[in-house]
Amino acid sequence: MTDQCTCGDAHTTSKVDLTPIEPVLERYADDPGGLIPVLQETQKLYGYLPKEALRAIAGVRCIPFSSVYGVATFYSQFHLRQRGDKVVRVCHGTACHVLGAPEVTRAVVEELGIKIGETTEDLAFTLESVACVGCCGLAPVMLVDGQTYGQLDIVEARRIAATLREEVAAERGAASSLANEGDPA
Repeated sequence: MTDQCTCGDAHTTSKVDLTPIEPVLERYADDPGGLIPVLQETQKLYGYLPKEALRAIAGVRCIPFSSVYGVATFYSQFHLRQRGDKVVRVCHGTACHVLGAPEVTRAVVEELGIKIGETTEDLAFTLESVACVGCCGLAPVMLVDGQTYGQLDIVEARRIAATLREEVAAERGAASSLANEGDPA
């Protein structure tokens, strides 16, 4: 791995396995403009940017932790907390707001049991409010992992959220069954 700087941020006790980001750090070691690609690839590996990874990035790149943290918090593409398997975004742009986004949001909040900006304890869902998704003709709109649901009302929003919960439970049940097939009884 690239030699680490002695700026002090690189040496921390980590609860996160940093081995996966070593090739990323090596690949961009000589690229002074490589911080954003390093952050992007790190997030792709972990699903978010663990603080320990940010410290390692700062140490290896010989830049202050505050600089790395500043970039990670400036861009909305980066996330500092683990996110759910499914990310649910409710649009609150003008058209969506006027046509019922607050009510749709309340229905989804009640159905998933989390507030805007939160992730369920089981990491199944993250719920976000967004300013505009560019589908004003379909208002109010909700996005789930890139799939658009439009012209929503409270009943439809609850139905979609309940269906998503069932899908996640089924996916996790199937994954658990596959994992248990190899276990001796």
